[in-house]
Amino acid sequence: MIEMTERAAQHVRDFLDNRGKGEGIRVGIRTAGCSGLAYVLEFVDTPDENDTRYESLGVNIFIDPKSLVYLDGLLMDYEKEGLNEGFKFTNPNQKGECGCGESFTV
Repeated sequence: MIEMTERAAQHVRDFLDNRGKGEGIRVGIRTAGCSGLAYVLEFVDTPDENDTRYESLGVNIFIDPKSLVYLDGLLMDYEKEGLNEGFKFTNPNQKGECGCGESFTV
């Protein structure tokens, strides 16, 4: 299961409304950074038939099959701290992260 906090869901809903289109958001992983994996987010206009779809607080979340094993149980939040803002991921599969927080290991 993949879930969002109300702040994260509202941010995605607002962005999709401003775009004027979109079915939801795709969350995936890619090889990157010094720890090995990084989160990737993209808006989905047409879901891929192989994606797993979750719904959290009115937002469709799509996960590709290769990423699902690393993301099961993920909680997404959206935080603002001073001039910085962005998604924060709480992943029960994560074993560690790099010092800058840009990548993680499972």
